[in-house]
Amino acid sequence: MRISIIVAVAANGVIGRDNDLVWRLRDDMKFFSETTRGHVVITGRKNYESIPEKFRPLPHRTNIVVTRNAAYEAPGAQVVHSLEAALEVASATGAAEAFIIGGGEIYRQSLERGNVDRVLLTHVEAEPEGDTFFDLTVVSAGWNRSSHGRSEADDRNQYAFEIAEYTRS
Repeated sequence: MRISIIVAVAANGVIGRDNDLVWRLRDDMKFFSETTRGHVVITGRKNYESIPEKFRPLPHRTNIVVTRNAAYEAPGAQVVHSLEAALEVASATGAAEAFIIGGGEIYRQSLERGNVDRVLLTHVEAEPEGDTFFDLTVVSAGWNRSSHGRSEADDRNQYAFEIAEYTRS
């Protein structure tokens, strides 16, 4: 099973603030939806709770929520208590790919494990204030980069951005 991270990151490393996104990028959300549809998505509890309730669990995906809270319930999603358990559950589904979709702690843990095969990184041309970060240096060495395209700021997208794919060298 291929393990991928999908994340939108500002130039200063910010990915969120107060458990929410810090931008409106409709075209990036469309890319996220189309890319993860039909696959397993793995998310931390806080990130899961930041998804508007009407979209939880994310439709047309196997949702796995990682939390230390043994009593936590996420109807329609599978709840596990470690990233390792999430990856085991994902593998047991027979999925070809699992997407780590956040938040910051789950991204950090997955990169520390060293078994992420691909990072789909939306480089957002902004430097908003935030309290949750993604370390952009993790894809600077030992990864091959290709572009999935660029979007300019417009009525659909608050900021310009480029979607890049990083694969292990």
